[in-house]
Amino acid sequence: MSEPCQVADRMTPVVPGLLHWTVHDDRVDFRSDAYALVGEKETVLVDPLPLVEAQLGALRNLRAIVLTVQSHQRSSWRYRKRFGLRVYAPEGAQGLEEAPDVSYGEGGELPLGLRALHGPGPCNASFALLFERPERGILFCGDLLLRDAGGFRFVDDEYQDDPERTRASVRRLADLPFEALCAGHGAPAAQDGPRLVHQALQRDAGGRKKKA
Repeated sequence: MSEPCQVADRMTPVVPGLLHWTVHDDRVDFRSDAYALVGEKETVLVDPLPLVEAQLGALRNLRAIVLTVQSHQRSSWRYRKRFGLRVYAPEGAQGLEEAPDVSYGEGGELPLGLRALHGPGPCNASFALLFERPERGILFCGDLLLRDAGGFRFVDDEYQDDPERTRASVRRLADLPFEALCAGHGAPAAQDGPRLVHQALQRDAGGRKKKA
């Protein structure tokens, strides 16, 4: 998919070392969200979106881009060409406009020590990324969950390849060591990530009971 038309005009901090920006994505008529993970010697973009020049220029030591899911290539190829970045994409990703530098799988070696956790369901080439540290670990959940006015929830079933696999993938995330929870669509949460995952599972279970 091509890039969204809208360009974000600012980045905001989520927790120390994590920046966030968002646009209304005309391609899906919903918000899309992107992140910069800033380490001591390198900065990694996760699912990057268009960003104004002044903010883009403020990012130092850009080294790599990591996609959580095949549909989040967004601004990756333009930024790769401009900054000489390596693009990491999930194994088996389909519909990419260009070939990634690295195709990663579960346990694959990713920049900044990000831990790749296969999370099939939205599609097969779907991953969560865990950034582990003693305090305020970060989980990027891609399309496994989104966030709306009611909190974190699942993407509607009709937009997933296998909704039941998605639910199984999310249950796997609930007890991981993280605080910040970052979705590809919806505002990130700086704390209480595992509790928010459990709430999403409970919200989904309640909604399914009402439908039944």
